[in-house]
Amino acid sequence: MSTQTTTGLAAVRQEIERACREAARNPATVTLVAVSKTFDAAAIEPVIAAGQRAFGENRVQEAAAKWPALLARTPGIELHMIGPLQSNKAKEAVALFHAIHSVDRPSLCEALAKEIEKQGRRPLLFVEINTGAEAQKAGVLPQDADAFLARCREAYGLPIGGLMCIPPADEAPAPHFALTAKIAARNGLKLLSMGMSADFAIAIAMGATHIRVGSAIFGTRT
Repeated sequence: MSTQTTTGLAAVRQEIERACREAARNPATVTLVAVSKTFDAAAIEPVIAAGQRAFGENRVQEAAAKWPALLARTPGIELHMIGPLQSNKAKEAVALFHAIHSVDRPSLCEALAKEIEKQGRRPLLFVEINTGAEAQKAGVLPQDADAFLARCREAYGLPIGGLMCIPPADEAPAPHFALTAKIAARNGLKLLSMGMSADFAIAIAMGATHIRVGSAIFGTRT
């Protein structure tokens, strides 16, 4: 596992550098979020040892079980919540995560605003855009994004840093990345969380600042 993960991480880093060269971008402007969901500490530790510092998890409960000990051993790690977040988990999420990529509804905004104020922690927040209008997915519909972002700022005082999207699996990702970037630009947002193992090079070409890569680093999940 140690060899597999560190080899995968090195290959992803090389691909990031190549994609950035082709897009005339500085690789330092792209944050690699290693998606460690379902993998235990034994799988994560070699990736930390190889210098990776940003990690993504889908579930608060899973992250809370394995990350406090890892965080205590290695200063400087950023933990990103990349999965759907229930409002009743906002307290734990604000306490544990440095970034939350899945802000998508008023009830969650209210819960996050309350906990940010109470805890004095300000995680980096991304609004999730459901670019494919997929019924089974979370996220704000593109046509509702401007109004939702305004509400986040004005009604809840949330410091939204950027947008996140997950394109439909059966469609070309580039138009979805372009749409997300367009919405971000007209709302003055500079951060774009988009691109996963299969398409992160395309996302980088479209302006991604955060890419979420799991299987290309950790291998296939069981």
